[in-house]
Amino acid sequence: MSLISQNAVQKRRLRKNEADDGNDEDIGSPTSIDAEVGKEVKLKNHNKERKKKRTKMLESQQNKEEEEMRQLESSLFGSLYAPLEFGTEEDMAHEDEEGVVGVKGRRPVWVDEEEERTEVDIVKVSRLRKLRKEEDEHLISGKEYEARLRGQHAKLNPFTGWADMDRKTSLPVASDGESDDEGCVDDILQNNDELVVKDTVKLLPGMLEFSRLVDANIQDPSSGPINSVQFHRNGQLMLAAGLDKHLRFFQIDGKRNPKIQSIFIGDCPVHKASFLPDGSEVILSGRRKFFYSFDLVNAAVSKIGPLTGCEEKSLESFEISPDSRTIAFVGNEGYILLISAKTKQLIGTLKMNGSVRSLAFADGGNQLLSSGGDGHVYHWDLGTRKCIHKAFDDGSLAGISLCTSQDSSLFATGSTSGIVNVYKRDDFLGGKRKPLKTIENLTTDIGEMKFNHDAQILAISSRKERNGMRLVHIPSFSVFQNWPGPRFSLHYPRCLDFSPGSGFLSVGHAGGKVLLYKLHHYKNA
Repeated sequence: MSLISQNAVQKRRLRKNEADDGNDEDIGSPTSIDAEVGKEVKLKNHNKERKKKRTKMLESQQNKEEEEMRQLESSLFGSLYAPLEFGTEEDMAHEDEEGVVGVKGRRPVWVDEEEERTEVDIVKVSRLRKLRKEEDEHLISGKEYEARLRGQHAKLNPFTGWADMDRKTSLPVASDGESDDEGCVDDILQNNDELVVKDTVKLLPGMLEFSRLVDANIQDPSSGPINSVQFHRNGQLMLAAGLDKHLRFFQIDGKRNPKIQSIFIGDCPVHKASFLPDGSEVILSGRRKFFYSFDLVNAAVSKIGPLTGCEEKSLESFEISPDSRTIAFVGNEGYILLISAKTKQLIGTLKMNGSVRSLAFADGGNQLLSSGGDGHVYHWDLGTRKCIHKAFDDGSLAGISLCTSQDSSLFATGSTSGIVNVYKRDDFLGGKRKPLKTIENLTTDIGEMKFNHDAQILAISSRKERNGMRLVHIPSFSVFQNWPGPRFSLHYPRCLDFSPGSGFLSVGHAGGKVLLYKLHHYKNA
């Protein structure tokens, strides 16, 4: 081998040894130790972040489940004293607004000076009569006319608050909260808007403002006729029951009306179902000698009966007292069965001449009204269980339906001929036999009657007549001309109910549907 090749080999070996020595020195150097420690710290931080993310996911999932449970509980038992409102105060029109300036800093581009001198006759054109505040009102100023039109639009479209440019968003409270509070007070005092929407405005006769909403049971229609519909006291929950042996609960929002629960009662086609007024329980009955109770709190169904001490074969008709203490069943041969709502035991009976066809409680549950085949109306004192008054129902051959107003000042009777008599209860008990008004708009059996919460509307219906339902304006005792309207069919109505605030009206018919209407005069469900 030549000298040149030997020197090249030695140089390569020398370089290799130096590189190995350098690597050995790097392994034990402070730089390498710091790098390893940094990797360990990053790994620990990464594990901590993964644990935090996993914990957050579990917490969010748990919160979501809790929120769903709260929504279900709220729909069944909650919001008892906060009824559903159709709109917020910010969405309502300022009908009494005197100035043309809106929120501070925003002025109209142009003001019509003729509005002050213009007068509009709101009676001459029929479609403007709904703008009246008083029945004998005729001429209003152009400015007032514009304000009422805006109010009417806001009343018919209450869910458009997101489009209000003047709407103020809620901001976090600053540290100097006193100045913010003073600013809010100033904003309130600078306008004359009503702070609370009042429901004391009188409902005018003639035309009723209403709109048809999505069917209340659209998510689960019945396969048979609907015999009972009723709103819970919170105004958001509604039951529907009928001959298909199902009891269904729906959350009423007017848009989707989701189904909450459905219960099958195998041996009892339901003829009537009703909430206890305290909202804790549902009573169901049919043409059986027993009835059912559904406990909403424990979600338990109980079968009660046959009742000890009586031989009734059918308990299909009953009424519950407003104090949730007594259930009165229609019995045979003129007997009225009084059942304790707490123990579900027979606590007494009442006996009237002829057959019993209908019942209605009055005076907060202390008195009971009954009518039947002899054409008389009986008043019973449930404290002494004695008849305190008996009088003939004017023009009635057989009374088949009864209802009382919420304050017990009025009661109505329905007969087989379709005639409805409305009485003032104090006058009737005092010996006055003449009714306040006799309503003759239906010609077949009056099956269902109901006063709304403020007794400004009386709903009457007949199962034997197509579209056989009328809404009567109280105290003019005139039927609303535009109900149900040419475009809407009620089929054969079998049951009806107003929501606690009269904002909703539900009608169950023989086709298995529950029709839902919104009454625009009332703000709360």
